[in-house]
Amino acid sequence: MDFANIGFMISVWIIPIIIAVTLHEAAHGWVAWRLGDHTAYMMGRVTFNPIKHVDPFGTLLMPGLMLLLSGGKMMFGYAKPVPVNMRNFSNIRRDMVLVAAAGPGANILIAIISALLFYTLPLMPPDVANWLGHNLKNSLYINVILCVFNLIPLPPLDGGRIAVGLLPRPLAMRLASLERYGMFILLGMIFLVPYLGSIVGLNLNIFWWLVKVPADYITYGIAYMVGIAG
Repeated sequence: MDFANIGFMISVWIIPIIIAVTLHEAAHGWVAWRLGDHTAYMMGRVTFNPIKHVDPFGTLLMPGLMLLLSGGKMMFGYAKPVPVNMRNFSNIRRDMVLVAAAGPGANILIAIISALLFYTLPLMPPDVANWLGHNLKNSLYINVILCVFNLIPLPPLDGGRIAVGLLPRPLAMRLASLERYGMFILLGMIFLVPYLGSIVGLNLNIFWWLVKVPADYITYGIAYMVGIAG
């Protein structure tokens, strides 16, 4: 077993994942704080300290196992949710949308910065450039995946909260009522539905079509936009 190679692979995946989820959650807390809700700020969640945001199982162990078992084709994880008290907002529906959108927006920003940093690689020693290049490539893709995944319009994901804030009130109330079941629905879509599909010979990989396909297009679009893809 090549422990040096294993350490290299772990570092070039774990570091981008930690940065992605830390800034995602910190963005939620920062926007909520600026809009009048100090809950996350008072609990120390408006910070770049990953210890405040990382969930050992959901952020590190589960994504790592999924990447390993899927050959790098699938990843699912979560961080500690940032506490938000919507009663502190002056315009609850609008501010809820802004807070929810802050996380995916932060991930897209990190993805663009990661792509731009490829231009610094020729300035570095070969070994450092190789390690950093893998980090930047993974950071670009992980942040796009995290953005697209969180924009699925199902509470408690950010996309669900955005949809609740934008839909007419009767539809918003019905969608919001799914929040207590949202994670179970999500896990069923990711794991159970594809498994049942494989039994009957159908490709029901919902995660692939909802997340992987659009993420591939967005990743290429960012790379093309900054000039590192033809």
